[in-house]
Amino acid sequence: MRIRTDDDVYRVDAVWLGPPKATFPWRARYVAWGVGFAVFLLVLTIERQLGISFGFFSTAWAFVITIAVTRLITSRINHERPLGSVLAMWFRELNTPREQVTGDGGAVSAAKMRVRTQRPRPKRTRRASTRAAGQRRPGGGPPPAAAPARQRVTQARR
Repeated sequence: MRIRTDDDVYRVDAVWLGPPKATFPWRARYVAWGVGFAVFLLVLTIERQLGISFGFFSTAWAFVITIAVTRLITSRINHERPLGSVLAMWFRELNTPREQVTGDGGAVSAAKMRVRTQRPRPKRTRRASTRAAGQRRPGGGPPPAAAPARQRVTQARR
């Protein structure tokens, strides 16, 4: 027993062949006529924006470009993937966030480092200045030998 699918029903294209007894020599779906008209107007608009004047050859080239673009678009659409879903997919594809191919970080470089001629000195806090003032001798001599090494270095810098 052979079971047939319902794919044949969907393979039937909504095709307009032209007026009765004067059909066109090609098959074009209804959606192709609509897409073609929109593409033709878009191509003519682009031609005018580029400064191409309206004439026979410019219109003929617009017609040829329209046929090529319309065939490209309608080859991507069918009953399983209608024009609306293709346009939505195209819009989302253009507006989706992309992976950054350039790194934000990386190897450290000294190219943007500022180099000063003098070494920066630590800021004197109120506590350190009162402590240093209390350890100074009135004669200006060196601090007592029992002072920690850090204080000796600080006082030597002054």
